[in-house]
Formats: sequence, structure tokens, C-alpha cells
Amino acid sequence: MAYAPATRPTFYFIGVTTAQSSIMRVFPQWAAHLGLEAVIAGIDFPPRAPAAAYREAVAFLKRDPLSKGALVTTHKLDLFAAARDLFDEIGPHAALMGEVSCLSKRDGRLRAEAKDPVTAGLALEALLPAQHFERTGAAMMVMGAGGSAIAMTWYLMDPARGANRPSRIVITDILAERLDHIRAIHRAVCAEVPVEYVQIATAAENDTLMAGLGDGALVVNATGLGKDKPGSPLTDAATFPRGGVVWELNYRGDLWFLAQARKQAKPRDLTVEDGWTYFIHGWTRVIAEVFDIDIPTGGPGFEAIADIAAQATGRAVA
Repeated sequence: MAYAPATRPTFYFIGVTTAQSSIMRVFPQWAAHLGLEAVIAGIDFPPRAPAAAYREAVAFLKRDPLSKGALVTTHKLDLFAAARDLFDEIGPHAALMGEVSCLSKRDGRLRAEAKDPVTAGLALEALLPAQHFERTGAAMMVMGAGGSAIAMTWYLMDPARGANRPSRIVITDILAERLDHIRAIHRAVCAEVPVEYVQIATAAENDTLMAGLGDGALVVNATGLGKDKPGSPLTDAATFPRGGVVWELNYRGDLWFLAQARKQAKPRDLTVEDGWTYFIHGWTRVIAEVFDIDIPTGGPGFEAIADIAAQATGRAVA
């Protein structure tokens, strides 16, 4: 790919179908609100792109003066593995988790950081009822073992949460190497929560595993299915845990998994959320880092940011 030098301060979005993302409409409104003189541009790669493609993009960002930084989705693990030697600084979460979601610069040095542990935590606190796991003894299931799964399980396993941790966690993926990677991270942090890592080949296998979770379980679609690709990690025959919390990390696409959960929301007493709040936190944490500014994570300031995004996309304002 030929990368033209930026002519204005530019913030990049490295993803799969970036032109379809709401951020392309939201960022200009946020920039005006925050007083940023910057534009946004997308860089698209297919999932699991060649290492050389990731390295070319990172090298361009590193050398181009007006390219200020980037948010990375989908490619967090693969881009980090391919371009690790190009980073001048690597944050502790990025080093531990082997992923990068935020590329920024300070004094000409390119920095790689993993913001997902922060953004996943903020989104989970907004989603889960108070002391959910301590009160219910519930389990957790994450379908997809990529960067988001790493971040949220790391956050919920934290010993500082005491009894408010999942009683057990089931993680599934079609790729054995993804499961090996997340298992290694859990070992590195000496996670005390029992975890089952399951390589699956069909959605029906996820159905069976979810059926054994028990009441109140947190079920997460972290596969990208429903956004990057059509579909769901479950079949339409799947039954969600009674009283469970269901989190679809996507907020755009066919959102089949979200539709499946909403059909059962009333009869199964489910709490069902999409990825909108995660989207807001994910982007604002990276923008704050890239442009070295303060953006609130709660209160009126955060609500103003969220309302701007909702208005820019036609989403109902909360």
C-alpha cells in the first residue's frame, strides 16, 4: 500500500471496514468539542493480514510528522507481533498481553499501548449490576480469545476484586494459538479463577458450553462475528442462562448475536447490551493518549461526549 504523507494532523483508525464505522462521523464532532485541529483516516486490512502489511503501516506512522497516532481494532495481536521491534516504547499492558490498541508519539518516539484493560473495565462496571459475581456466584463465557477477551478476563480476575469475580470462566475460539496466548497471559498473572479453554469448530459447540454455565452468567461475543463477518458464534437453538448478562461487543453490523439475545431477554430475564459504551470508552481513552489531553470517563463531561456521538450517528440519546 502506498501511504501519502499527511498534510494535516491525522489520527488513524486501523481496522477491517473503517469507512463503515460510526467514528468517521463522530470524530470530527468530538474534535470540534475538544478543540483538536485534526482529521481521521482509515487503514483497512483483512483479518490476519501479512506481517509485512502491518510493518509498512507502522513504519509510515512512525516516520510521518503529521501522523499523530492510531487506534487499532481486530489486528491488535497480529500487528503487535509483526511490528514489535518498530516501537520505541511498549506499555506494560501491551507487553504482558502481546497486543496494541493505541499507537501514540511523544518527542518523536512511537509508543505502543494496550488500552483495552482500562476500557473493558469501564464498560463492565457500567454493564454489570453491583457486586454481581459476589452476589450470584455466576460464571462467565467469552466467545473469541482475542484482545478484548484478554482485557476483560484480566480485569475480572484481579485479586483486588475479592469475591466479586466469576466462579469460573469458559473461553472458546476456533484458533488454538489464540487460546494458547490467553492461557499464557493468565498463567503470567497467576490467575486464581478456574478457566476452561476450548477450541471449537461449530456454533453448536458454543451452544452446549453455554447451556452448562448456570444462572446469572455473563456471556460475551468477542469474536467479531456480526461486524467484521456476518453471523453469530451461537445457533438460533441456543438458550441463554436465566438471569444472565449478555454483552455483544459490536455495535454495528448484522448483530445476529444481539438479536438472538434480545429474543430471549424477557422469558430468560436477561440484561442485554451492545458495544456502544465500549465504543465510547475505547475511542476516548485512545484519543486522550494520542493528543495528550484529559477526557472524563464519567459524569457530565463524559455524558456530553456520548451525546455528541449519539447525535452524530442517529442513535437515541440516553
